[in-house]
Amino acid sequence: MARLLQDPPKFHPSEWDMANKMQCASAESQKSRSERVIAESRRLLDETEKATRKTQSDVNKKIEQRQEEIKFWKQELENKLEQIVHETEVLLTFKTRLEKSLESCKEPLLIAQKCLLNRQRRLGIDLVHDEVEQELMKEAEVLQGVIALLGHTLEQTKEQIRLNRSAKYNLEMDLKDKFTALMIDDYCASLTNNTPDIRYTDNAVKIEGNFVSPEDWIDFSNINVEKAEKQRNNSLALRALIDGILSQTVNDMRKQCEVVNVAFRNRVKEVKDAKHKLETLLAMVMDETASQEKNIAALKKAITDKEGPVKVAQTRLEARNHRPNVELCYDTVQYRLISEVQEMTINIQRLKDTLAQAETELKGLNRRQVSLEDEIQVKENALYIDEVLCMQMRESLYIKNF
Repeated sequence: MARLLQDPPKFHPSEWDMANKMQCASAESQKSRSERVIAESRRLLDETEKATRKTQSDVNKKIEQRQEEIKFWKQELENKLEQIVHETEVLLTFKTRLEKSLESCKEPLLIAQKCLLNRQRRLGIDLVHDEVEQELMKEAEVLQGVIALLGHTLEQTKEQIRLNRSAKYNLEMDLKDKFTALMIDDYCASLTNNTPDIRYTDNAVKIEGNFVSPEDWIDFSNINVEKAEKQRNNSLALRALIDGILSQTVNDMRKQCEVVNVAFRNRVKEVKDAKHKLETLLAMVMDETASQEKNIAALKKAITDKEGPVKVAQTRLEARNHRPNVELCYDTVQYRLISEVQEMTINIQRLKDTLAQAETELKGLNRRQVSLEDEIQVKENALYIDEVLCMQMRESLYIKNF
């Protein structure tokens, strides 16, 4: 037992002294290292706190700057959107003006065509390609040209409205994104270190492939603004063009309408004058016919009246041809009787010749009377067509401004 429980090894005092010194040195060294770590930690704490505050402050400033940029472009987009919306509304009123103007051209064209059709019913020599017909054809051409021009301009206007609405859509989409981005940045700006809902998020610093550069971001909105401004300027130019077209076409239509009306008035006056002359000639022919009929009656009576004297003279000659012997003398009586018969025969023949001539002239006068009456009917028909059918129809024609 005594062997099993041996005494622990004994150290030399110098060893004990060395061990104590080493413990002290080790403790001092550990304490020194710990003090350096504490000092370094304090420095690091101060450095990281300052860096964190500076970085967070810089981020806050960047967010504020970004908010201002978004607000600036949002205001630019809103201003341009307001302008393009207003311009589109105004252009829509111009579209309505064009549509009404186009509709108003239909009646004048229909009236011009009806006038041309009615005037085809003129008769005889009055079916003439006169100034009225020339101006009516020109009026129809003017109206057809106006309709074509207004139709083309209306199509341009519809296309411009479509382009304006396309620019408006782009602005609205951009504004919608700007509004969302501003709300997000406003939320980010409101966050502090003590905000309850702040949290760690995975892959927060990961940059996705659909990120765009600040330059591209500015260019995107700038392009939308420039496109909207371009379409607004095009719309303004188109409105000025429409104003000019509407004004010019109305002036052209009114001018040609008045030219046609003047031509109608002149033609009606001309036909009335011709009809009046024909009526004067007809009255003269009828008077001459009556005179000729009286003349023929007088000639016939004169021929009839000459039958008695001829018979008397011829009876006397016949009787004296029966004188006896030497009494059958060619005396002055016989001579004068023969001369009387010859004279009256000649006069009767002259009367008959004159009667034949008078009857020929009477037939000519009758034919002329019928011809004049027919021509007067032709003129009356022409007057009815021009003055009643056409001119009265054109009185309802009114070309107004649009």
